[in-house]
Parts: sequence; structure tokens; C-alpha cells
Amino acid sequence: MPQIKILPTNLANKIAAGEVVERPSSVVKELVENALDAKSRNIAIEIEDGGRKMIRVADDGVGMDSEDAKLAFARHATSKITEASDLFAINTLGFRGEALASIASVAKVSLSTKLADSISGTKIVADYGKVKSFEDAGLAAGTIVEVGDIFYNVPARKKYLKAKNTEFGHIVSAVTDHALSHPFIGFKLSHNKKIVLNLPRKQKFLQRVENIFGKDVSGSLLEIRHESPYIRIFGYIGKPEIARNSRDHQFIFVNKRKVQNSTVSHAVVEGFATFLQKNQYPVFFLFVELNPDLVDVNVHPQKREVRFLNQNMVHSAVLNSVRKVLSKEKLAPRIDLGGREHVAA
Repeated sequence: MPQIKILPTNLANKIAAGEVVERPSSVVKELVENALDAKSRNIAIEIEDGGRKMIRVADDGVGMDSEDAKLAFARHATSKITEASDLFAINTLGFRGEALASIASVAKVSLSTKLADSISGTKIVADYGKVKSFEDAGLAAGTIVEVGDIFYNVPARKKYLKAKNTEFGHIVSAVTDHALSHPFIGFKLSHNKKIVLNLPRKQKFLQRVENIFGKDVSGSLLEIRHESPYIRIFGYIGKPEIARNSRDHQFIFVNKRKVQNSTVSHAVVEGFATFLQKNQYPVFFLFVELNPDLVDVNVHPQKREVRFLNQNMVHSAVLNSVRKVLSKEKLAPRIDLGGREHVAA
């Protein structure tokens, strides 16, 4: 008798959820990415009890018709790619078509959506992977996704969630990442009915940085720009005096996607070289843009990492850009003398 069996859909989705949905902030990240891909102008995120009880993401994007809404909970159902070659030309944040199916397998989910020119919208309610209801509904254009009782059916995962304030801290970080990469879009984030972030549309980048991190950071940034036929680099690096003792204020965006990338990070740190003491980390908000076929975004379950086709080219471009900006400032190197800081004359 054959021992290999095809897994039931709900079980397959639950396994996928183990990679895609680590904690409530993972849900927020995926839903906000969908909202951004839907060309939203404003995104509102409501959270209760650190995301344990409820996550609600509402947008004013293009919405979906009833047929697309039906497919939204199906695994690997997406409008963003159609063939293998599309993986090397990705211009959207989402592309795998597994987020909503994975979320719905470990939570109670309702999806309400409407196209701008439709008479009515559609509301779908799913309970741990099973669609419970599907009906027409009177809605404004856009999409609202509400997620409740996350990990209720996966008690081991729920047990290891942190305190609600810790989980909400991760959510703030996820929203901040997207708010920085899309300063022209309005973001509102609330926790237990209290507004935590309220960022208006069409902000300049430094305005958004000031709203999130304060004027001490926004007022101590140096603009960085570089452009060649293959890569464009822009953004801001912090003056050495606002360096931190952690990497919390380091942001890398590749084609508007917040990522972790050792090539870019190493280049920035090397560019600062003698301007920082040991165990000091520069502040930076760096945007790297290049043709989608020169970067692979399909290397991490949560799309946190990317790989460049030509890492040396990227490293060199970032390093030289940082050095050029710092050299214009005529900053004095900082020398560590047995734990005492000395600024060379």
C-alpha cells in the first residue's frame, strides 16, 4: 500500500502558516502589503490586545469583485504572477498567493471588499480554513480584512506568543517599515482604541521620519544619491553623532521592500569606518532600486531577504556613495583610546 499521501488542503495551509504567520505582526505585514499592492491611498490598522484578539486592516484600494474574492482564500491564488519567468520581474510586495489562506487556517477571518464601480460588495467569513458564509454587502470601495483569535486552533503556537505590549511592538515595527517606504500613503495605527501612529498622505520623507523618530533624528541626516545604468541609490545616512548602540535604526529598502541584506549593511558600515567607535552603529534609511531581474526576492518565506545577481556591484555603489557624502561633511575621524573617545584634529 502506498505510504505517500497528498495532504488535505487545510493541513497544507496550516503547515504553510508555520512559515508565513509567525506572530500577529506577520499577519499585519501580509495584509498591509496586499493593501499597498491594491494601490491604496490610506490604510488603517486596528489592533486589540497586541493582535491576539483582533487585527483589522482597512484600505481604500481597488478592491475585488465577487469572483476574485472567492479565490482569495485559495492557496497560491494570486493576480501578481502567472508563469515562472514572472518571478524574475516582480514589481509587487506580494506574489505567492498564500498569505490569506495561511492566515485563515490559524484564525477566524472576514474579508469585505468592493470595486469602485460595483453596485455592491462581497463579504466572506472563514473559520480556521473553512468558508462559513459568502454574501453581498453594502460597502465603500476598497477592502477590509479582520482577523480574530489567532492561533486558537494551534495552542502550542499561541502559548509562545509574548506579552501583548511586546507583540504590539512588533506590529509597530512592521507598520513603520511600510510607512517609511511609502511616505505618500496615509497610515493610521491604533491599539485598544488608542491611536499610536497617524501619518498623513503625501508626506516628504524627512517629515515622515520626524513623525516617527523625532526631530533629533530627522534633523541629523545627510542625503545620499547615486545613479548608474544598473542601480539607483537614494535616502539618508545619519551623522556620526546620532549613531546607536544597536541596529534598530537601520533600514534597507530594495525596490520599496524592507529587507535585511548583509551586502548593503556591510557597505554602509565600511563607509563609516573611522567615523564611529567600536560597537556603534550608523543610522540610515537606504533605498536601492534596480531592475527586478537583477534581484531575487523569492528566497525567504516572509520575503525578508533578497539576493543580488551582482553583489559586488551593489556593495561598491553603496560604499562609494556613503564615503562621498561623509567626505563632503569634512568630519574628523574618531579614535578609540582604551575606551576613551578621541576626535582626530
